[in-house]
Amino acid sequence: MDYIAPSLLYSVMCDDVRREDNGKFILIGLFEAIGAKAFPITHPTFYVINCWCSGLGSFKQRTRIINKDGLVLAEDVETQFSLPNLKSKYKVVACFRNLKLEKPDEYSVEIMLNNDLKIRYPLSVEKVDK
Repeated sequence: MDYIAPSLLYSVMCDDVRREDNGKFILIGLFEAIGAKAFPITHPTFYVINCWCSGLGSFKQRTRIINKDGLVLAEDVETQFSLPNLKSKYKVVACFRNLKLEKPDEYSVEIMLNNDLKIRYPLSVEKVDK
C-alpha cells in the first residue's frame, strides 16, 4: 500500500462529544482555557477531537497533555486508523478524566502521529475570581 502522511484538519478541546444517529458529531462546550478559583484542581472530564484527512495508509495517533516542563500529565490510548484513499477522513476522540492541575500555568495539548509530534497548542489554566 502507498503511504502519504495525512493532514490534521482540526483539533478541538471541548467538554463533551456526542454522535447523532446520522453519524454527525456534536461538540459541547468548546474552550481554550480552564479557570478555577483555587488550586490544585482536578478537572473532571474534557475531550479532544482530531480529524485527519488527505492521507493514504495506516497510522497511529495519540493525544497527550503536558506541563510547561514537558512532563506528560495524561495521554489517551494509541488509536490505529487507516485512510484508504485521499478523500477519506478519520476522527479520533480522546477523553481525559480527573486531570490534576497543580497551579495556574500554560499547559499544552500534543497530537502525535506515528510517534512524531504533529502539533502542540496551548491549554491555559487560569485563576479566576468569579
